[in-house]
Amino acid sequence: MYKITSMKKLYKYLLRKLPRPLLIRLSYPFKLVAPLLYKGNNVECPVCEKSYSKFLAYGTNNRDNVLCPGDLTLERHRLMWLYLRDFSNFFTAANLKVLHIAPEQCFHQKFKQQKNLDYLTADLVSPIADMHFDLHSIPLEDNQFDVVFCNHVMEHVDDPLQCMRELYRVMKPGGWAIMQVPQDISRATTLEDENITSEADREKYYWQKDHLRLFGMDYPSWLEKAGFRAEVFDKETKIGKEKIERYRLMKNEIFYIFHKD
Repeated sequence: MYKITSMKKLYKYLLRKLPRPLLIRLSYPFKLVAPLLYKGNNVECPVCEKSYSKFLAYGTNNRDNVLCPGDLTLERHRLMWLYLRDFSNFFTAANLKVLHIAPEQCFHQKFKQQKNLDYLTADLVSPIADMHFDLHSIPLEDNQFDVVFCNHVMEHVDDPLQCMRELYRVMKPGGWAIMQVPQDISRATTLEDENITSEADREKYYWQKDHLRLFGMDYPSWLEKAGFRAEVFDKETKIGKEKIERYRLMKNEIFYIFHKD
């Protein structure tokens, strides 16, 4: 118990204090040690396909039992994986051209190893990305990609609508995208206030100190302004309550698929 408590304190401190590129590098040795301390069968990660006594806590509000110690997936990662694996052609269609913005570590190597994908990653600073560029002006040609992933990015950028238009531009007609964001389902409209500038206020109102807005239920309309068509994936019906609990998915998360018709 002492070892687990000490590890919790250490990773909470590191998450708050260290820059993202350094956290990415430090995560590799962390993943070697953490699973040994959480052996059990109470929860399951569909991405690493292993069971644990529980998941770790994570986030500003210290959400309990959400971070997989084996591959560092959160609720949103596990939901995305289940959609891709069980409800899309992502693993079966031939020659899918994929653009992955801000690639998540839990997916990065798995997707790179898929022989059916032509897989390109990009980010402003991430050390695991193939390309580095500003999302407001993507240095790629129009109509290139069948699939685009861009998760938990739009709350950080200066002009999300411009970034969405750029992603729409580089996607092929008939393509689809997953672009998750923190979303306050109690808000009808997105909160974006030029007076909210300090790290303390951003954490209070936007949920994290480096967020520039908090999207509300109008989030799909932002993508629709950029040209996308929004579709809601009904996880309760498709996945079921038992697996939602077993995989520790976020019960109130709305999962969207965005299409370029």
